[in-house]
Amino acid sequence: MAETGDMTEPVIKLEHVDAGYPGATILKDVSFEIVRGEIFILLGGSGCGKSTVMKHMIGLNPVLAGKLTLCGLEWTPKTSAQLYRKIGVMYQSGALFGSMTCLENILLPLEEFTPLKKNERIEKAMALLKDVELSDAAEKMPSEISGGMRKRVAIARAMALDPEVVFLDEPSAGLDPITSSALDDLILKLRADKSMTFVVVTHELPSIFKIADRAAMFDKARQGMIALGAPQVLKDTADDAFVKKFFNRGE
Repeated sequence: MAETGDMTEPVIKLEHVDAGYPGATILKDVSFEIVRGEIFILLGGSGCGKSTVMKHMIGLNPVLAGKLTLCGLEWTPKTSAQLYRKIGVMYQSGALFGSMTCLENILLPLEEFTPLKKNERIEKAMALLKDVELSDAAEKMPSEISGGMRKRVAIARAMALDPEVVFLDEPSAGLDPITSSALDDLILKLRADKSMTFVVVTHELPSIFKIADRAAMFDKARQGMIALGAPQVLKDTADDAFVKKFFNRGE
């Protein structure tokens, strides 16, 4: 299991949340906390609601019922502008602008949302590229770098505004095992260096066991959270047959 920081202060809290969309409830009565400095995994089978829960956490969709707070503030129309500044998101594909260089992709949020001068913005963006070990990719276009490198640039952009929480949507998707493992190492390094909180949507067992402090597992058929805890503990002690099978697959 990953080394953890000060595991005391909740940064995200779900209280009796129903997750889904108007007219379509996917999960019911979900409650858990994510603490500052934690790498927390959302997992489960296809259509189980893990991506839906993340969309609620990043403010894309309001919860159907219950309460979701981030950094002590409940997501509401009045707090959304303030809370958007507290999060960074890396989408599954990386979602980089293909017409911009890697450096320009990272500069964009700095230009839009900070008072930094041009030289200060460039200095910070280059520092972020260095953080993700891609200093030499600054002037390259996304099409000129590998999929793993694009995801690193996307993580750098997600960190541009110094967020409280960084959300990673399927960071290992489409990557070979070696590249995926290197990306896991980067996530652990960033957490250690910057004391960041990461929320990760994934179903990749090697990544889960390597980086996760805790994981929440959801089940579509039962419309709820069916497991919460450290992956190794869930693997070794889970009573639920579905949870046990998930964490012991391949053995």
